[in-house]
Order: sequence, then C-alpha cells, then structure tokens
Amino acid sequence: MKTKARHLAHAAIIAALYAVLTHMQNILLPGSATWAIQLRLSEALCVLAFFTPAAISGLTIGCLIFNLTYAAALPPDWIIGSMATFLAAWAMHRLRKITLWGLPLPGLLMPALTNAILVGFELTIYIGGGFFLNALYVAIGEAVVLLTFGSVLYITIKKRRLDVRLFG
Repeated sequence: MKTKARHLAHAAIIAALYAVLTHMQNILLPGSATWAIQLRLSEALCVLAFFTPAAISGLTIGCLIFNLTYAAALPPDWIIGSMATFLAAWAMHRLRKITLWGLPLPGLLMPALTNAILVGFELTIYIGGGFFLNALYVAIGEAVVLLTFGSVLYITIKKRRLDVRLFG
C-alpha cells in the first residue's frame, strides 16, 4: 500500500510541475511552448522517467492538464499531444540503462522522435506547411531541450544522488 501511495504522489507532483511550468513559460514567453518551433522547458522533466515509472503517468497527465487548460489547444491536441508524451516517457523508461558517455542519449532523443511524428502530423493538419518541415521543427525543439536542460537535470539528479533519495 505504501508503494502505491508513493507512486501516486510522485506522479501527481510530476504532473503538477509539468502543467505549471508550461503555463508559466507561456505567460512569460508567449508562444515559446505552443508553436511548431517550441522549446517547452517542462519537457526536461521527461528525464524523471529514467528514475521512476511514476513519471510516465505524471508527464502524460501533466501534458493533458496543460492542453486542457490552454485556451488555444484543440481537442485533437488533448489526445495526440498526451499520447506523444506517454510514448516518449514509456520509451525513456525502457531505455534508461542504455548510456553513451554517461548519459542515456537514446532515451533523451525519444521525445524528439515521438513528438516529431505525432505533433508534426497534428500541426500539418492545423497549420499546413508540410509534415516533414513540421516534424523537423518539433524534433529540433525537443532535442534542444532534452539534450541541454534535460541532460543538466539528469546529471544533477545523479550527482546529488537524488534518484536514490527521492525514488529509491
């Protein structure tokens, strides 16, 4: 019972952090978290999937909450965006032990891949511009955030042994 409660608490905290950070970024830097070329800094939280399976549901729900509460998001985004986040977090958790140069690089690139395909498709329907161009823009934004902020967050968690203290 204690383990289930801990898992639920971790997922809820991660969901809240994701939604709040994305809204704050959108308030402070309008459009930077919502257009085709986006640098959604809250995506760096995806690295938590390397440390706990609770991050899979937490990130998915956090993305869904943001999309439901962001006025410009349309119903397909509620499903497609959340599905992209779910698939990325799930893949990251599965790839957590594969590292290059001390970083789980294949896992860090999963949000770029899943979001490029799913969100790129969605943007092509909404705004046009061609699937490959939209997918490229989304992939670049995701890769930049995960390979910079995500890597820093991952290294910090490992160095300070927060993975053991928080999720162990």
